[in-house]
Amino acid sequence: NPQWRDLESGAEALVIFHGPHAYISPSWYPSTREHGRMVPTWNYEVVHVYGRARCIHEPQELLPLLRALTEQHERGRPQPWSVDDAPPDFIEATARAVVGFEIPIERIEGKAKMSQNRSEADREGAREGLRQGGAAERAVAERIFD
Repeated sequence: NPQWRDLESGAEALVIFHGPHAYISPSWYPSTREHGRMVPTWNYEVVHVYGRARCIHEPQELLPLLRALTEQHERGRPQPWSVDDAPPDFIEATARAVVGFEIPIERIEGKAKMSQNRSEADREGAREGLRQGGAAERAVAERIFD
């Protein structure tokens, strides 16, 4: 994966963290029934983080990061795998093929569009419509604020 070379060049990196998001039907708004001047929209939360990456090549710095990442994702599994379950020479060879990175944060931009521009009745209609959907839609319903 050659992307690490772009990171190593010192160019600004952008990391996007998506929060809950969902389609909003105009049929959920009481105001649609009143005047019909509504269109579909999308509610979402997102954070953009900018910085210049530092690539990590050295196994002694990379291995603790790989251990922590593995433990985080294996925790709670019936039979969690550990880096120590593999032969040390195999892990060392694998680590030489991995490029880690960290991005010190230079700038953060966030946005939440959760029907805050709508009337209280329309926000409640959107919440009710979203509650009829799946987990993603219900998560958005919980984020619509009064």
